[in-house]
Amino acid sequence: MKKIAWIGVGIMGKSMVRNLMKAGFELHIYARTRAKVEEVITDGAMFHDTIADCVKGCEAVVTMVGYPKDVEEVYFSPGAILEAAEPGALLIDMTTTSPALAEKLYAEGKERGYRVVDAPVTGGDTGAKNGTLSILVGGDKEDYETCMPLFQAMGTNINYQGEAGCGQHAKMANQIMIAGTLSGVCEALTYAKAKGLDLHVLIDSLATGAAGSKQLDAFGEKIVAGDYAPGFFLKHFVKDMGLALEEARASGLSLDVLAQVLQNYRVLEGEGFGDLGTQALIKHYGG
Repeated sequence: MKKIAWIGVGIMGKSMVRNLMKAGFELHIYARTRAKVEEVITDGAMFHDTIADCVKGCEAVVTMVGYPKDVEEVYFSPGAILEAAEPGALLIDMTTTSPALAEKLYAEGKERGYRVVDAPVTGGDTGAKNGTLSILVGGDKEDYETCMPLFQAMGTNINYQGEAGCGQHAKMANQIMIAGTLSGVCEALTYAKAKGLDLHVLIDSLATGAAGSKQLDAFGEKIVAGDYAPGFFLKHFVKDMGLALEEARASGLSLDVLAQVLQNYRVLEGEGFGDLGTQALIKHYGG
């Protein structure tokens, strides 16, 4: 497996494409706006104007787009992946999307003779750049094993979660953890600021203790500096938390912290902060 089609080359996708090329894969890419992916074209990726052209002759097709509606579009539209991909190709959706949609894609793909896995990732833009992503995989185990060389070019913690949709359920759990942790970081820094503490000293003091976390490491100093550049868009986190809350309620679960954090983020998105990073949650607290 050497020839890969990649649909959707965003903040994380650019680094993932580069890492695949470094590992010796031949990358064919499609994005709605060529100007936004010129740098990866310069690095060696081959750009195509249509999805149909992009997937032609490729043994695997990877998608990493924004929203469930985008997943539907790139797979199910006339002339899109499910009509144009090579017979027997691996279809790997790395978008964080609805588990139900992952199951639908798997069923439809299998019916047409494709091998389909859902493989959302976690680790942010830093993990994407460094090739250290965690990859959460659902689908048939033999397809997961076939994909391993491709996954190993992008991540270091790669695990089979179960049947189709289970990769997405694992990602929902991940986003639920982040929601609670990042809100805790923001509330702690808001409290410390109000009490006159030196926030830099505080972050250094707490980072290696029981309250330490990846979210504090990634965003503590950025929050103090007012740096809201996106490693992951606030608007996409709103989407993810909404999907997680939907799934939780479908199972009769009441996840109060998730619901509250989602509400806070939705207010910020409504105020025009959707293109900032997730650390902009501090703005809810007046930061």
